[in-house]
Amino acid sequence: MYKKILLPTDGSKNSEKSIVHALHIADKDDSEIIILNVVDSVYLTGLPEEDLITKSELLLEEESKKVTKRFEDIIKQIEEEEGIDATNIKITPKTLEGNAADIILKVSDKENVDIIVIASSGKHMLDRFLLGSVTEKTVRHSTVPVLVIPNK
Repeated sequence: MYKKILLPTDGSKNSEKSIVHALHIADKDDSEIIILNVVDSVYLTGLPEEDLITKSELLLEEESKKVTKRFEDIIKQIEEEEGIDATNIKITPKTLEGNAADIILKVSDKENVDIIVIASSGKHMLDRFLLGSVTEKTVRHSTVPVLVIPNK
């Protein structure tokens, strides 16, 4: 039923909780999980030095790779702990730059995903009280089902 699963992450503990759910869905259908990390470098545009912007973007990209790798490691750990045979699950990491919600929606459309599995909120402090703004926009504008994983 769900052959392609989009698993957006911002590297937060909350987003890690969505991995288990994505794996269980993928295990049933021998699906592909696309792990998506979005680098939002909009705030860098106000910096005066081009060199500083480039260095900051490289740092953000490196951090994104670490986040994606961490998710891959967690997936392997969950496979062992929960006895999931992931040999038929394809894991595809993606790192893109831009507004997180917009990129999630674009990747969902471009990759023809069947479901998005996303945490209810991520790194930002205010998100602890409200549905995260990225998650909310994703839910409102997605053309596919969105499974929202609560923080608790």
